[in-house]
Amino acid sequence: MRPHSAAFPGARGRPVGPAPSAGPRTRRAARLLVAALTGALLLSAAPATSAEPGPRSGNSSHWTGTWAAAPTAAPASDTTRFENETIRQTVRTSIGGDRVRIRLSNEFGSGPLVIGEARVARPAAGGPSSRIDPRSDRPLTFGGRTSVTVPAGAPLLSDPVSLEVPAGTDLVVSIHLPGPTPGSTLHSLALQHNYVAAGNVTGRAVIEPAATVDRWYFLTGVSVSTARSSAAVVTFGDSITDGADTDVDANHRWPDFLAGRLRAAAGPDAMGVLNQGISGNRLLHDPNPPAGSDAENFAAYFGQSALRRFDRDVTSQPGAEHLVVLLGVNDLGHPGTVAPESERVTAADLIEAHRQIIARAHDRGLKAYGGTVLPFKDDTLGFYTPENEAARQTLNHWIRTGGAYDAVIDFDRALRDPSDPQRLLARYDSGDHLHPNDAGAEAMARAVPLRLLR
Repeated sequence: MRPHSAAFPGARGRPVGPAPSAGPRTRRAARLLVAALTGALLLSAAPATSAEPGPRSGNSSHWTGTWAAAPTAAPASDTTRFENETIRQTVRTSIGGDRVRIRLSNEFGSGPLVIGEARVARPAAGGPSSRIDPRSDRPLTFGGRTSVTVPAGAPLLSDPVSLEVPAGTDLVVSIHLPGPTPGSTLHSLALQHNYVAAGNVTGRAVIEPAATVDRWYFLTGVSVSTARSSAAVVTFGDSITDGADTDVDANHRWPDFLAGRLRAAAGPDAMGVLNQGISGNRLLHDPNPPAGSDAENFAAYFGQSALRRFDRDVTSQPGAEHLVVLLGVNDLGHPGTVAPESERVTAADLIEAHRQIIARAHDRGLKAYGGTVLPFKDDTLGFYTPENEAARQTLNHWIRTGGAYDAVIDFDRALRDPSDPQRLLARYDSGDHLHPNDAGAEAMARAVPLRLLR
């Protein structure tokens, strides 16, 4: 791997986010069938393998997302490249199942993505996350083949793999990239240590990492199959949903805490939780750093606008039936900081964007819940102004009283300081007065009425 010197910034202090911060089942089945057929057409000329069984005849199980990460492009300054290397990446499941399938993505690649081999396993008990349990190791196949070429701009689903996947545990995906491969499709804020090792070591229980990264590359989804009926909630947001400024390797993002609450309340198959937060994401605008600014080195990680990525990151998720939206603070704070002043928006603009998201969610049979925007007075990122605070208040009032969302999740009320409601409560503040810390993330999860997700 040959990364640019700025390719792997630390989890804290990074200049990203919120600032330098479809009836569901029938349509889901149809989408999965189309994706599977598409995958068969994308296969490389690698030899076929019969190591993994195909779908079980007469099985009434269905697929539900257990983990997800929204992909973004990389800025031109990020020259990360892999060549004859294995990326070993860890994700945390929200629900369990007896079969698993993986979604890979080359959606921001400018050329074909060649996967030499890919495997999935559970981590070894008591070991580092770079070590897997060899008894659980399974090869991934694509239309029965072990290697695949993914066209530029495309995602790809693996074949189903028989593997017991417990809820609330780690799962390890190893991907071998045989040829020169730019790190073009990624999620920049994994808050998870992942590893890069020389050669094809996808099947080795123990690898010797050449690099440790805080990103997910080319890996955007994991779904599981269970005999029980299960569904998923998609949390659609920015860095506050992405987990910025929570502890690395701790799975302390607020959607992680929500998944834990759901498992405790209704068991391991209760509800998949799919985190589709992107640090720095905006409702109405794609990244647009001012020419010559430092933001040119990181703004691409902010991802396409929520309105643009909605179909990919929300309605295409397996089992999605519920949606929690927490977006708008970057639309207020980015203009004049990491975006042009000409992209400044009004509260009315934000409300109309939320209306669009609600309409599109309802059109696909999803329940949509509006999250109120957290306070950010005196933030260290330059977001706060009296005008931005007024717009936040107007947006939150509409979310609470407008009746457009199916229900309201009042994150603002749960985390604000009662003595100064324009500020985060100190015990929930990560220190930048905008992002919650681990305790704040847990408080956000507690603010979600579980009755909405039953």
